[in-house]
Amino acid sequence: MWRIGVDEAGRGPVLGPLVVVAVAIPDEHIQILVERGVKDSKDLNHKKRTSIVEWFHSQAKIYGWQYSMISCQPDRIDNGVQTTGLNLLEVELFAEALVGIYSSTEGPFSIMNDACDVNEQRFSDRIVERLPEWPWKNSTLKSEHKADTNYPIVGMASILAKVERDRSIQSLENQIGLPLGSGYPSDPKTKSVLNQLIQESSPHPALRWSWKTVSRAWNALYNKEPPKRIYREKNQTTLFNDEQ
Repeated sequence: MWRIGVDEAGRGPVLGPLVVVAVAIPDEHIQILVERGVKDSKDLNHKKRTSIVEWFHSQAKIYGWQYSMISCQPDRIDNGVQTTGLNLLEVELFAEALVGIYSSTEGPFSIMNDACDVNEQRFSDRIVERLPEWPWKNSTLKSEHKADTNYPIVGMASILAKVERDRSIQSLENQIGLPLGSGYPSDPKTKSVLNQLIQESSPHPALRWSWKTVSRAWNALYNKEPPKRIYREKNQTTLFNDEQ
Protein backbone atom coordinates (compact mmCIF):
# COMPACT_ATOMS: atom_id res chain seq x y z
CA MET A 1 0.00 0.00 0.00
CA TRP A 2 1.28 3.44 -0.99
CA ARG A 3 0.37 6.47 1.12
CA ILE A 4 -0.12 9.59 -0.97
CA GLY A 5 -0.31 13.11 0.43
CA VAL A 6 -1.24 16.16 -1.66
CA ASP A 7 -0.89 19.83 -0.69
CA GLU A 8 -0.26 23.24 -2.21
CA ALA A 9 1.75 26.40 -1.63
CA GLY A 10 0.98 29.84 -2.98
CA ARG A 11 -2.81 30.08 -3.08
CA GLY A 12 -3.02 33.62 -1.72
CA PRO A 13 -0.02 35.57 -3.08
CA VAL A 14 -0.44 38.26 -5.71
CA LEU A 15 2.51 37.03 -7.76
CA GLY A 16 4.32 33.85 -8.69
CA PRO A 17 3.09 30.28 -9.18
CA LEU A 18 0.68 28.11 -7.24
CA VAL A 19 2.53 24.85 -6.59
CA VAL A 20 0.76 21.53 -5.93
CA VAL A 21 2.68 18.40 -4.95
CA ALA A 22 1.64 14.77 -4.52
CA VAL A 23 4.05 12.53 -2.59
CA ALA A 24 3.85 8.71 -2.58
CA ILE A 25 5.62 6.58 0.04
CA PRO A 26 5.05 2.94 1.06
CA ASP A 27 2.93 2.71 4.18
CA GLU A 28 5.75 1.10 6.18
CA HIS A 29 8.02 4.11 5.52
CA ILE A 30 5.77 6.77 7.09
CA GLN A 31 7.63 6.43 10.40
CA ILE A 32 10.81 7.51 8.59
CA LEU A 33 9.14 10.87 7.88
CA VAL A 34 8.11 11.19 11.52
CA GLU A 35 11.63 10.46 12.76
CA ARG A 36 13.07 13.07 10.36
CA GLY A 37 10.75 15.73 11.80
CA VAL A 38 8.50 16.16 8.76
CA LYS A 39 5.50 18.37 9.55
CA ASP A 40 3.47 21.21 8.06
CA SER A 41 5.83 23.52 6.16
CA LYS A 42 4.43 26.51 8.06
CA ASP A 43 5.88 25.08 11.27
CA LEU A 44 9.42 24.96 9.85
CA ASN A 45 11.85 27.70 8.89
CA HIS A 46 13.39 28.00 5.43
CA LYS A 47 16.65 26.28 6.40
CA LYS A 48 14.83 23.31 7.91
CA ARG A 49 12.47 22.96 4.93
CA THR A 50 15.37 23.03 2.48
CA SER A 51 17.28 20.44 4.51
CA ILE A 52 14.26 18.11 4.55
CA VAL A 53 13.80 18.45 0.78
CA GLU A 54 17.43 17.51 0.18
CA TRP A 55 17.00 14.57 2.55
CA PHE A 56 13.77 13.51 0.80
CA HIS A 57 15.50 13.33 -2.59
CA SER A 58 18.32 11.24 -1.15
CA GLN A 59 15.82 8.84 0.45
CA ALA A 60 13.79 8.68 -2.77
CA LYS A 61 16.85 7.27 -4.54
CA ILE A 62 17.16 4.57 -1.89
CA TYR A 63 13.53 3.62 -1.41
CA GLY A 64 11.92 4.54 -4.73
CA TRP A 65 9.67 7.20 -3.21
CA GLN A 66 7.70 9.17 -5.78
CA TYR A 67 6.40 12.70 -6.20
CA SER A 68 4.55 14.72 -8.81
CA MET A 69 4.78 18.51 -8.81
CA ILE A 70 2.59 20.98 -10.71
CA SER A 71 3.80 24.58 -10.93
CA CYS A 72 0.77 26.56 -12.10
CA GLN A 73 1.80 29.92 -13.53
CA PRO A 74 -0.08 33.22 -13.04
CA ASP A 75 -1.73 33.22 -16.48
CA ARG A 76 -3.42 29.87 -15.79
CA ILE A 77 -4.37 31.07 -12.30
CA ASP A 78 -6.01 34.16 -13.81
CA ASN A 79 -7.81 32.04 -16.38
CA GLY A 80 -9.10 29.76 -13.65
CA VAL A 81 -10.25 32.61 -11.41
CA GLN A 82 -12.07 34.29 -14.30
CA THR A 83 -13.77 31.10 -15.53
CA THR A 84 -14.44 28.32 -13.01
CA GLY A 85 -12.98 29.93 -9.89
CA LEU A 86 -9.91 29.29 -7.76
CA ASN A 87 -11.36 26.31 -5.86
CA LEU A 88 -12.04 24.35 -9.05
CA LEU A 89 -8.62 25.25 -10.42
CA GLU A 90 -7.07 23.72 -7.32
CA VAL A 91 -9.22 20.62 -7.80
CA GLU A 92 -7.79 20.31 -11.32
CA LEU A 93 -4.23 20.73 -10.05
CA PHE A 94 -4.66 18.16 -7.28
CA ALA A 95 -6.07 15.70 -9.81
CA GLU A 96 -3.19 16.36 -12.23
CA ALA A 97 -0.62 15.75 -9.49
CA LEU A 98 -2.34 12.47 -8.55
CA VAL A 99 -2.42 11.34 -12.17
CA GLY A 100 1.34 11.89 -12.24
CA ILE A 101 1.74 9.36 -9.42
CA TYR A 102 -0.81 6.94 -10.87
CA SER A 103 0.90 6.90 -14.26
CA SER A 104 4.29 5.96 -12.79
CA THR A 105 3.51 3.88 -9.70
CA GLU A 106 1.51 0.70 -9.22
CA GLY A 107 -1.02 0.98 -6.37
CA PRO A 108 -3.04 0.41 -4.33
CA PHE A 109 -3.08 3.92 -2.88
CA SER A 110 -4.40 5.55 0.27
CA ILE A 111 -4.73 9.22 -0.70
CA MET A 112 -5.06 12.16 1.69
CA ASN A 113 -5.54 15.71 0.39
CA ASP A 114 -5.27 18.93 2.34
CA ALA A 115 -8.79 20.24 1.63
CA CYS A 116 -8.87 23.60 -0.20
CA ASP A 117 -12.64 23.85 0.16
CA VAL A 118 -14.78 24.49 3.23
CA ASN A 119 -16.60 21.27 2.30
CA GLU A 120 -14.09 18.43 2.57
CA GLN A 121 -16.28 15.80 0.90
CA ARG A 122 -17.10 18.10 -2.01
CA PHE A 123 -13.38 18.65 -2.56
CA SER A 124 -12.82 14.88 -2.67
CA ASP A 125 -15.79 14.29 -4.97
CA ARG A 126 -14.59 16.90 -7.43
CA ILE A 127 -11.09 15.43 -7.53
CA VAL A 128 -12.23 11.86 -8.20
CA GLU A 129 -14.48 13.13 -11.02
CA ARG A 130 -11.26 14.18 -12.78
CA LEU A 131 -9.23 11.01 -12.14
CA PRO A 132 -9.06 8.60 -15.09
CA GLU A 133 -10.27 5.05 -14.39
CA TRP A 134 -11.36 5.90 -10.85
CA PRO A 135 -11.93 4.03 -8.61
CA TRP A 136 -8.36 2.80 -8.76
CA LYS A 137 -8.08 -0.81 -7.58
CA ASN A 138 -8.24 -1.12 -3.77
CA SER A 139 -7.52 2.62 -3.41
CA THR A 140 -9.16 5.26 -1.24
CA LEU A 141 -9.22 9.07 -1.33
CA LYS A 142 -10.08 11.51 1.45
CA SER A 143 -9.66 15.24 2.02
CA GLU A 144 -9.35 16.96 5.38
CA HIS A 145 -8.67 20.42 6.68
CA LYS A 146 -5.25 20.72 8.37
CA ALA A 147 -4.13 17.44 6.79
CA ASP A 148 -0.66 18.98 6.44
CA THR A 149 -0.54 19.19 10.24
CA ASN A 150 -2.14 15.84 11.00
CA TYR A 151 -0.49 13.55 8.40
CA PRO A 152 3.29 13.45 7.82
CA ILE A 153 2.82 12.39 4.19
CA VAL A 154 0.81 15.57 3.53
CA GLY A 155 3.32 17.59 5.51
CA MET A 156 6.04 16.30 3.16
CA ALA A 157 4.00 17.43 0.18
CA SER A 158 3.57 20.87 1.77
CA ILE A 159 7.33 21.17 2.32
CA LEU A 160 8.18 20.25 -1.28
CA ALA A 161 5.56 22.69 -2.55
CA LYS A 162 6.74 25.54 -0.31
CA VAL A 163 10.42 25.08 -1.20
CA GLU A 164 9.59 25.05 -4.92
CA ARG A 165 7.42 28.15 -4.50
CA ASP A 166 10.26 29.94 -2.67
CA ARG A 167 12.73 28.89 -5.38
CA SER A 168 10.42 30.33 -8.02
CA ILE A 169 10.15 33.66 -6.19
CA GLN A 170 13.95 33.83 -5.86
CA SER A 171 14.27 33.16 -9.58
CA LEU A 172 11.77 35.95 -10.32
CA GLU A 173 13.73 38.33 -8.09
CA ASN A 174 16.88 37.54 -10.06
CA GLN A 175 15.09 38.16 -13.36
CA ILE A 176 13.33 41.36 -12.29
CA GLY A 177 16.14 42.75 -10.19
CA LEU A 178 13.86 43.83 -7.36
CA PRO A 179 13.08 42.36 -3.92
CA LEU A 180 9.62 40.76 -4.15
CA GLY A 181 9.10 39.58 -0.60
CA SER A 182 6.79 36.61 -0.09
CA GLY A 183 4.32 37.71 -2.74
CA TYR A 184 1.48 38.13 -0.26
CA PRO A 185 -0.37 41.46 -0.60
CA SER A 186 0.26 42.27 3.07
CA ASP A 187 4.04 41.84 2.76
CA PRO A 188 5.69 45.31 2.87
CA LYS A 189 8.31 44.32 0.27
CA THR A 190 5.61 43.04 -2.08
CA LYS A 191 3.49 46.15 -1.56
CA SER A 192 6.43 48.45 -2.25
CA VAL A 193 7.32 46.75 -5.55
CA LEU A 194 3.78 46.37 -6.88
CA ASN A 195 3.55 49.78 -8.59
CA GLN A 196 6.87 49.15 -10.35
CA LEU A 197 5.40 45.96 -11.84
CA ILE A 198 2.46 47.76 -13.48
CA GLN A 199 4.36 50.51 -15.27
CA GLU A 200 4.17 48.93 -18.73
CA SER A 201 1.31 48.47 -21.20
CA SER A 202 0.12 45.55 -19.09
CA PRO A 203 0.89 44.22 -15.60
CA HIS A 204 4.06 42.16 -15.26
CA PRO A 205 3.58 38.47 -16.27
CA ALA A 206 4.62 37.38 -12.77
CA LEU A 207 1.57 39.13 -11.30
CA ARG A 208 -1.88 37.59 -10.96
CA TRP A 209 -3.89 40.14 -12.90
CA SER A 210 -7.21 38.84 -11.56
CA TRP A 211 -6.29 39.69 -7.96
CA LYS A 212 -8.08 42.77 -6.60
CA THR A 213 -4.73 44.05 -5.30
CA VAL A 214 -3.48 44.31 -8.89
CA SER A 215 -6.69 45.69 -10.39
CA ARG A 216 -6.93 48.38 -7.68
CA ALA A 217 -3.31 49.45 -8.21
CA TRP A 218 -3.78 49.48 -11.99
CA ASN A 219 -7.01 51.47 -11.69
CA ALA A 220 -5.38 53.97 -9.35
CA LEU A 221 -2.57 54.54 -11.83
CA TYR A 222 -4.47 54.47 -15.13
CA ASN A 223 -8.10 55.00 -14.07
CA LYS A 224 -9.24 51.82 -15.85
CA GLU A 225 -9.33 48.07 -15.43
CA PRO A 226 -6.20 46.06 -16.36
CA PRO A 227 -6.28 44.37 -19.78
CA LYS A 228 -7.62 40.85 -20.18
CA ARG A 229 -4.99 38.17 -19.97
CA ILE A 230 -4.31 35.56 -22.65
CA TYR A 231 -3.77 32.04 -21.34
CA ARG A 232 -1.67 29.54 -23.27
CA GLU A 233 -2.38 26.06 -21.93
CA LYS A 234 1.19 24.76 -22.05
CA ASN A 235 2.55 27.53 -19.82
CA GLN A 236 2.97 25.22 -16.84
CA THR A 237 5.68 23.08 -15.34
CA THR A 238 5.10 19.47 -14.29
CA LEU A 239 7.86 17.56 -12.52
CA PHE A 240 8.03 13.88 -11.66
CA ASN A 241 10.46 11.98 -9.49
CA ASP A 242 12.00 9.20 -11.59
CA GLU A 243 14.34 7.69 -9.03
CA GLN A 244 13.82 3.96 -8.82
